[in-house]
Amino acid sequence: MFQRTKIHQLIALTTLAATMPLAALAQAKDPVRLALITSKSGGFATMGADVANGIRFAVEEANARGGVDGRRVIVAEGDDESTPDAGRRAAEKLSREGHNLIIGPISSGISLTISQNLSRWDAALIGTISKADRLTGDSCNTRFIRTNHSDAMDMAMVNDWLKGVPGNNFAIMAADYLWGQDSAKAFESAVTAQGKKVALKLMVPMGTKDYAPYIQQLKAAKVDAIWTAEVAGAIAFTKQASDFGLIPQTPLIGHALLSNFVINATGNALTNVPGNVGFTPDIDTPQTKAFVSAFKAKHNRLPSDTEGQAYNGAMVLFQGVTLAKSVKPEDVTKALRGATVDTLYGKAPVRAADNQMVIPNYVARVKTADGMLRPVIERSFPASITPAASPACKM
Repeated sequence: MFQRTKIHQLIALTTLAATMPLAALAQAKDPVRLALITSKSGGFATMGADVANGIRFAVEEANARGGVDGRRVIVAEGDDESTPDAGRRAAEKLSREGHNLIIGPISSGISLTISQNLSRWDAALIGTISKADRLTGDSCNTRFIRTNHSDAMDMAMVNDWLKGVPGNNFAIMAADYLWGQDSAKAFESAVTAQGKKVALKLMVPMGTKDYAPYIQQLKAAKVDAIWTAEVAGAIAFTKQASDFGLIPQTPLIGHALLSNFVINATGNALTNVPGNVGFTPDIDTPQTKAFVSAFKAKHNRLPSDTEGQAYNGAMVLFQGVTLAKSVKPEDVTKALRGATVDTLYGKAPVRAADNQMVIPNYVARVKTADGMLRPVIERSFPASITPAASPACKM
């Protein structure tokens, strides 16, 4: 009788486990605790909204499928206020509270400040937007994984693409912080290596609202094209450049300029402008097609470049949890290091030497497609053009 009762209990428990919904099973393991640290205020706030949208969508999608490796994903959000100090405070607070898988910073300066503290907080950071080479160079960190293109990756592409760009005389207008400085230096090197010249280089402080003095200098320089590396002030610059007749008379070449939020806010001012792009719905992979279809079904629109890059970072992070079978930050980044995972760009490796994801890159041009003005891929560059890891990175 006792044995029969035990057998019945075992059968009942087995049946219960088999019939439990996936969401309930996900409660049985430690959850994936994300810290979504991005710019909800300050110069990058508009872009920050897109970052948050992309990550929230990835989280909702994962939880609807039963979680990540049977774990529910829980998100706590913090505002980095578009500054490194506020970013550090927000990241530390959430890490101390147990949300120590960090994702979402935009500015390279913010990402660098957070990255330097990861071991102290027992945290990890997935970079989805920040491009500065130092993040995977002399300031590389075993707990930092970058899933987007670095400046070096962009410039390897631009070096090739620039050969077909008409003109020999260029100007540079770049944001005067870590990423913009890297961009300006790399473009100048690319131009001079091809026997062309940079006649004018302008570095614009963060928070600039009046671009008239810079526009006057750019008009007076009478260059063939202007390399424009600006994000926080991109909308103001583009509007004023159009109002003062700088564009389209003098062509722009955009580095991170062709973001949907900039195009949407500036009318037709960026029509036909070329530049790099981190993601567009045109990327021809099964992963991108599935993402675009699901995103459009929910939001009734295409995802932006920033939403796509943010989603891709979350996608990679979740695979790290699955590979590690752990939510411990060090385990997750260790599992990703050297692994090949699914991304919106197809299967891609996380390079073990510096934790940089090696993915194809794209030059786009702003055109009307799908009933809207947006960046459309004009030329794709294979992942094989990615420069080798910096010898300055010591993992």
